[in-house]
Amino acid sequence: MSDAGNKNVRRHVRVTGRVQGVGFRWHCQRAACARGLTGWVRNTSDGNVELEVEGPDSVVEAFLREVEQGPSGARVTGLTANDEPVAGDESFLIRFDA
Repeated sequence: MSDAGNKNVRRHVRVTGRVQGVGFRWHCQRAACARGLTGWVRNTSDGNVELEVEGPDSVVEAFLREVEQGPSGARVTGLTANDEPVAGDESFLIRFDA
């Protein structure tokens, strides 16, 4: 039996669309914490959202599918995710630096 879905990964994600002013960062934090994932999320100065998320590969992928749906009021038009080195964060934070 393979445990590839349980290997910890970290993804840097950029979310574009109507994702500011709609509770998107809080949506991401709730979804990540509910799954035991760590990392951070923040608004960017160009009106988008950026985040890094870390945890078991299969759980991160499920989280990204939920992020792509967004909260009500959001409209995600794009999501790009790139692999990053695992950092070992202890929680999932909303950052307020743009």
